[in-house]
Amino acid sequence: MGMMKHPALVARGIVAVRADAGGDPKTMLAALNAAFEEFKSTHTAELKALKDGQSDVVRTDKLTKLEASISSLQGALDTQAAQMTALQLGGPGTDGAPRDPEYSNAFSAHFRKGDVNAALNKGADAEGGYLAPIEWDRTITDKLVEVSPMRQIATIQSISGAGFKKIFNLGGTGSGWVGETAPRPQTATGTFGVMTYTPGEIYANPAATQQLLDDSEVDLEAWLANEVEKEFSLQEGIAFVAGNGVNKPTGFLTYAEGATNAGAHPFGAIPTTTVAGATAITSDELIDLVYSLPGELSQNARFVLNRTSLARIRKLKDGDGNYLWQPSFQAGQPQQVLAFPVTEMAAMPNATAGAYPIAFGDFKRGYLIVDRLGIRVMRDPYTNKPYVHFYSTKRVGGGLLDPNALRVLRMAAS
Repeated sequence: MGMMKHPALVARGIVAVRADAGGDPKTMLAALNAAFEEFKSTHTAELKALKDGQSDVVRTDKLTKLEASISSLQGALDTQAAQMTALQLGGPGTDGAPRDPEYSNAFSAHFRKGDVNAALNKGADAEGGYLAPIEWDRTITDKLVEVSPMRQIATIQSISGAGFKKIFNLGGTGSGWVGETAPRPQTATGTFGVMTYTPGEIYANPAATQQLLDDSEVDLEAWLANEVEKEFSLQEGIAFVAGNGVNKPTGFLTYAEGATNAGAHPFGAIPTTTVAGATAITSDELIDLVYSLPGELSQNARFVLNRTSLARIRKLKDGDGNYLWQPSFQAGQPQQVLAFPVTEMAAMPNATAGAYPIAFGDFKRGYLIVDRLGIRVMRDPYTNKPYVHFYSTKRVGGGLLDPNALRVLRMAAS
């Protein structure tokens, strides 16, 4: 598997920190930790200078370059970890050969000409739809896991029907103490709540000219997979965080206290911790967020936030002067805040008045993604001549699984 290469990032006046180590994890880890050590000393010096009423443009520029270097190196390591996670799901055989070569060849032939041997046309229906080969479907899933942070940390349920219902025990079962021969009257019976997770439909509609398809020597399945993955991952990433549930997943932030779906789950809303500032977050407020989650639910907990918020938190220290943020120390290990792993999620909002910029908790227990099996592809050479469109659809839903497993940090209203 090829590793990502990153350009050299050099901070002026210090030893150069290179991120173009050929994608070698050990070299990248060493560079990352060296950059973070330099960042800490430079940031400490900057804070001292500010307290003394001094300002150093060179030091500020140096700190900015170090931050960029750290973000680049940590991002490359996170990408490698995601790629390893995706590979664990399976896919084409280890030799790269498809599991169903006969059908894959028919699929590629259908891309180019639209004519498919009826005996091989396993997925066609009366409307002209064409179900993707199993390994192609799996490739899309692997790619979505690789690029979708929520798919890496949430629970994923595959379904074959129109929706998925989950029953929640709301408690209420009664009991009592009795003597040996005392009567046993009936006790209260527990009640149940139901959540329905209905998948919406997401689509992509890439196009290529017929001449390109006729003459192309490239792997058309791989080309289409990349086009579909880009569109699906963009739309999913937004919906899993803040989707309104109308023909799409319901984002987990909509279930927070004060949000639109606060009363939708049988267990109630996701508890929130409101900070004092409208744009600023302190180290004590992050610690309060962590300890608001019960200890028995914190074993697999993590922080979820976007890159802008992470840049702010990277500068926070605890009461002993230790930085809350720590880089990866070995390949496959994520960056950490307060000793908990961090997942960057671009769809998370920035720290603005009234926003929910940071979430914390066990997302495997807290959020459910529902995948309707199969990706359908329809070849359309008629709508936009001379282009051939490949209308690809997938049904996916999502919603809150257990609000008790999550916590959300909320900024002050003003």
